[in-house]
Amino acid sequence: MGAPKAGNGCLAPVERLPLPGGSRVRVVEVLATGTNGGAQEHLFNLVTRIDRARYDVSVVALSPGSAVRKLQRAGVHVLVIDEPDDAVAVGALSAHLAEVRPDVIHNHMYRAETVGTRAAMALGGIGHRRPYVVGTVHSSRFRSRDDRDELRRLTPEMDRLIAVSDAIVRKIHAEGRATVPVELIYNGVDLDRYDHQEPCCTLRDEYGMEPGAVLVGVVARLEPEKGHPTLLEAWPLVLRQVPNAHLVIVGEGSRREALEAQARELRIAHRVVFTGRRDDVPAVTAALDCAVLPSYREAQGLTILEAMALSRPVVASNVGGIPEMIEDGVTGLLVSPHDAAALGAAIGRVLLDHPLADMIGRAGHDMVHDRFCIELMARAIEAIYDEGARAVRLSEVAAG
Repeated sequence: MGAPKAGNGCLAPVERLPLPGGSRVRVVEVLATGTNGGAQEHLFNLVTRIDRARYDVSVVALSPGSAVRKLQRAGVHVLVIDEPDDAVAVGALSAHLAEVRPDVIHNHMYRAETVGTRAAMALGGIGHRRPYVVGTVHSSRFRSRDDRDELRRLTPEMDRLIAVSDAIVRKIHAEGRATVPVELIYNGVDLDRYDHQEPCCTLRDEYGMEPGAVLVGVVARLEPEKGHPTLLEAWPLVLRQVPNAHLVIVGEGSRREALEAQARELRIAHRVVFTGRRDDVPAVTAALDCAVLPSYREAQGLTILEAMALSRPVVASNVGGIPEMIEDGVTGLLVSPHDAAALGAAIGRVLLDHPLADMIGRAGHDMVHDRFCIELMARAIEAIYDEGARAVRLSEVAAG
């Protein structure tokens, strides 16, 4: 399913046909890790915006973390199976599925795909009803040969794969997994959170910045693929053009100490702020003069869509699914990954050319509203759940 075009209407009512059995569709979402990231944000958006009158949704996380706590605060039932041994995790999950009897199991990320699919297979092997198995491929990472072999072996046991960008569709084909139907469903933005958000007015005071400081920010996990080293390398070039600019780096991850050391080595630490985890990301993003995503690989780039929903001009790497979100020079600026000079020039251009910044900010805002609202994403996934529930229930009736 491609991104819907303008005029489809994110809030148009949808009629769903009655399902065999008449009860709500039971869905178990399986999340590979309970820490923060794009897949976790996707899942939170989905389960908090799905039609709860029709879908009975619960979550199983294969590790604890802040994303689990966020789901629980939102009233979502979450079972944590904190078991590093896959075989033990499969046994625990299959026992849970036997109790819940879901129509659909929806796996998110690699370990969830392997553990969740094996658990569904185990159910069928002991005479229980086998749920419809859906997997969403969130990551652009090409895994090890052994991991790819395992995915290829398990994929025929799945019923549907969801890709979050055309780049991920191509990855699925390259991995030899297009042996089941693959559907493109872009991540959506929760416009209720991002459309009319007031900027964080205390951000400059919190981190000791001067009142008129220009703010450039990146919201991303502090992991190698997100490209923070190139952004830090570009920052002296930005400061030569805009001396009162500050770089705000939002997120947690394994590379924080190394990135802080790089900032000190480049002698820009006084102009770089590492905020760690923030619970007010929409407000922080709304306060930025420019949002950046310097990734070396990226499945889609949800944080730049969120910035665009807030009319923030964006600069991002021309990799993975990002160019499906950004038309260069129209809804944002694209640069080659690892190119610090190009990145610094593009950021400086946005900060100095105010008409350009305003133009791409407005165009990005309109594009997100037309094509990437969360309601369109939720409806497309709901349709898959309906298809799965219908197939499972009809097969159960046929089996007598």
